[in-house]
Amino acid sequence: MNKQQLIKLCLVNDDAIETYPFGRDEYKDTCVMRHKSNDKWFALLFYLDEKLYINVKCEPETGAILRMQYPSITHGWHMNKKHWIKADPNETPKDILQEIIKQSFELTAPKKRNANF
Repeated sequence: MNKQQLIKLCLVNDDAIETYPFGRDEYKDTCVMRHKSNDKWFALLFYLDEKLYINVKCEPETGAILRMQYPSITHGWHMNKKHWIKADPNETPKDILQEIIKQSFELTAPKKRNANF
């Protein structure tokens, strides 16, 4: 999987956008996937030693289970280790990758307000 294919997987909703807050470099540009509506990050796409990775937010219990089940999933790189995981998109099963991206998007989505209050 290349970076453009991974970005496409991250565009899970109309509220998802691709940004480059750290500038762009020909090969090693870091992409931050975020919500248009609240500017919160839900994924970070980056290269380490010329290999593509993705950080996503997750529930701590879910992250622990995924790290035990999949060697390609570890603690988030340069992120809160309790709430973020790092995955190798070329070693992680695609259905798992899609699910963790979706869950990260949902965890960081704007909170819905109750109309009664």
